[in-house]
Amino acid sequence: MAKMGAELRTLHSNPRLSRKWRASRRLSLHSCPPLSSTVRASLSMEDKDKFYKELGMFSLRKKIEDVVLRAETLAPAALELEEAIHIKHEEMIRQSNLWDDPAKSNEVLIKLADSSRVVDALKDLCYKAKEAKLITQLAETNAINYRLFKQAYSASLDVSKLLDKYEMCKLLRGKYDTEGACMIIKAGVSGFYPEIWAEQLLRMYLKWAEKQGHGTRVVEKCLSKNGGIKSATIELESKYAYGYLSGERGVHSMISRCDASVSDEAGMAAVDVIPLFLETAPDLEIDNEDLLISSPSSCEAQWGQSGSAVCIQHIPTGLRAESSGERSCFANKIKAINRLKAKLLVILRDQGISNSRSIKKDSIVDLWNQQTRRYIFSPHKLVQDVKTGIHLPDLNSVLDGNIEPLIVANMNSRQDCDTVDMV
Repeated sequence: MAKMGAELRTLHSNPRLSRKWRASRRLSLHSCPPLSSTVRASLSMEDKDKFYKELGMFSLRKKIEDVVLRAETLAPAALELEEAIHIKHEEMIRQSNLWDDPAKSNEVLIKLADSSRVVDALKDLCYKAKEAKLITQLAETNAINYRLFKQAYSASLDVSKLLDKYEMCKLLRGKYDTEGACMIIKAGVSGFYPEIWAEQLLRMYLKWAEKQGHGTRVVEKCLSKNGGIKSATIELESKYAYGYLSGERGVHSMISRCDASVSDEAGMAAVDVIPLFLETAPDLEIDNEDLLISSPSSCEAQWGQSGSAVCIQHIPTGLRAESSGERSCFANKIKAINRLKAKLLVILRDQGISNSRSIKKDSIVDLWNQQTRRYIFSPHKLVQDVKTGIHLPDLNSVLDGNIEPLIVANMNSRQDCDTVDMV
């Protein structure tokens, strides 16, 4: 589902489907109400086992019904819309001469393939929802059939995940949201704790990527003598990775203790996220006289390279991009230029201009001045997202890669901002 095409943004233009989608968002999985009966101490062990099994089936059935209802509310209309989009792309292919404009033809072919994947995924979603509903109905024909309920619940989990990803893709409407992502993590300069903290953040993002099924590579890593890392670069070669992670950009602070009167900051690390173009190289012309190319002292030796690191600075804006993970200076130069172009393209988009020489340098926000999140370790473990204002009490779960609530909150926040801007 992460490969759904950019055409999903048109979903918002369909009032009927939009209303159903908003209604489906209000559906949630409720915990089952307490049964009126209680387990008495005088009951036999067999009766207790039967009671708890029935209680478990009641809970599973409630969760399955919620997911099936959500799927039945959203999926049919969504499938109808996506099939219409797919037919439209097929007509565009039939009506155009692919040889007249290869660039435009390639764009249409990509959209056709994306819409085909969306349609197939939605058909699979509908099938799984029907499967879960049917298995539940079969299970109810017996007084107790816990195995069938577990099977139906497993199918409903797949449906829920597919719906979540579909809904998230609809929120990703930015210009580069469909691209992969290059994430650069840098420790603060205050010593031991920032370097340990930077390594913890690296593990958090790698765990998240693994759980989401994103193809991920650690392409650069500069180890610290203190046991942490000074910096690391990871590339996520999956569609929509940039859309998911762009909200992570900024400073992530580790707070050792926080109360009403004092807040002790133990470590800081900056996270930069730039688009990783999957289909083509970034399309931006930069004058050579605007570039300053150097070979900085870095940690490339840890990866088997020797003196191959390249740093490129864009003189008019002061932006810098580095690469040290490739085997040669030439390969690192190409990658550094592409990263610099990606940074510039994002700024051009944000400032609404088309020429890099027109960039307003004073309007570029310094990464280290952009607060993103605070991770509090004492006296209560808590994660505070500065951008969206949401708080999560389970710090350990977040550090274990379960950052989806934070990502979704940021995506919703971006959508609200876009709506305000359009008004």
